[in-house]
Amino acid sequence: MCENCGCSKNVVRHKHGGKWHTHSTHEHEHTHDHNGSHAHDHPATKAVTVEQKILAHNDGHAGKNREWLSRRGIVAINLISSPGSGKTLLLEKTLDSLRGKIKCAVITGDQQTDNDARRLSGKGAIVKQIQTINACHLDAERVGRLLPSVCTKGTKLLFIENVGNLVCPSTFDLGENFKVALVSVTEGEDKPEKYPTLFSIAAVAIVTKIDLLRHLDVKIDKFRHYLRAIHPGICIFELSAKSGKGMKEWLQYLGRLVS
Repeated sequence: MCENCGCSKNVVRHKHGGKWHTHSTHEHEHTHDHNGSHAHDHPATKAVTVEQKILAHNDGHAGKNREWLSRRGIVAINLISSPGSGKTLLLEKTLDSLRGKIKCAVITGDQQTDNDARRLSGKGAIVKQIQTINACHLDAERVGRLLPSVCTKGTKLLFIENVGNLVCPSTFDLGENFKVALVSVTEGEDKPEKYPTLFSIAAVAIVTKIDLLRHLDVKIDKFRHYLRAIHPGICIFELSAKSGKGMKEWLQYLGRLVS
């Protein structure tokens, strides 16, 4: 789990040598007199305990989200990738293609700006933006607050575009049906091996920007190899949202999800 990124609910501040140090958003001061001997919990133990509490709190909200979505027959997909992998362009093209066929909704997360939300608006789907500020991932509580306003009557598909990050978003359940991991051909074939957590739990992987393969010294077979080495049963799509190659298979898959 990430450190000092705003993920934690509480910030613990304490003094060493006259200077304040911040470890994890609740201002709570602990002043220690290091001239005398005293017993205290090991920092690693505290970190694990805090992490467990944060994840347990998040899981509770994720369960409520999942129940809310299930009662309404909505399939929720959590899209996770590095920044620049092509999540937003893929969503733009997907919404354009599904408009008038499948009612969609979008929650998109970024630390700052509503750039992605503006790109995705006007395509037949309700789009809501979450600015996470310091946090490097979305969390279930904030997603849950938006569900009634973004998933109106008749919604079948909810796309959750997570903050661009391969590490922290993989740990936080948002109440989705499954995670989709995206990796662009420009990132290198061994990305799944370097970031195995996400690719081991994602039901679907999308290799994006395949129109650039002819300009790169990478092989699509190696992407498949690394993905299946981490997760043998993963469903793989290879596509270019820009050229349209491979989009038909992706759109057919989405259609089957809600049929």
